[in-house]
Amino acid sequence: MDIGRKLKQLRIRNDLTLEELASRSELTKGFLSQVERNLTSPSVSTLEDILEALGTDLAAFFKESREEQIVFHTDDFFIDEQEDFTIHWIIPNAQKNEMEPMILILKPNGTSQIVDPHIGEEFGYVLQGKITLVNGDKEYTLKKGETFYISGRNTHYIKNSGKHDASLLWVSTPPMF
Repeated sequence: MDIGRKLKQLRIRNDLTLEELASRSELTKGFLSQVERNLTSPSVSTLEDILEALGTDLAAFFKESREEQIVFHTDDFFIDEQEDFTIHWIIPNAQKNEMEPMILILKPNGTSQIVDPHIGEEFGYVLQGKITLVNGDKEYTLKKGETFYISGRNTHYIKNSGKHDASLLWVSTPPMF
């Protein structure tokens, strides 16, 4: 663990200058600068003083947080094959996130699952083929390169209105698929 870098990030996150932190922790600006640049190491007691001035403690400071996964590869995907469609869950365990993206591949004349009304919004981008978005009592035809953006207040689903497979990127917020 890079203690100096982590202390500096915490100081900046708390919107403090080195001078302000020095004043709060009763240490010198020069000493804190050396600590942040890993030119010197504070004693445990001094580190406790710095952390207290930053509004935290040793346990929270040294708690290892699992790094958030930012990039996902095809081997991270989960594929769910149904009779009329295949879903590629492109972000694993997306239910814990604010939105849930997937790639839906519809066979000719295939339909997606019916999505009941919900609080939230959905976005779709047609990657291939021609689809029909059935939203409540209205239908919208979209082809490759076109998008839709809807609220979740109506029952809705997607159907393949073409003669070949159709695919789209479909994103829901909050996650609900």
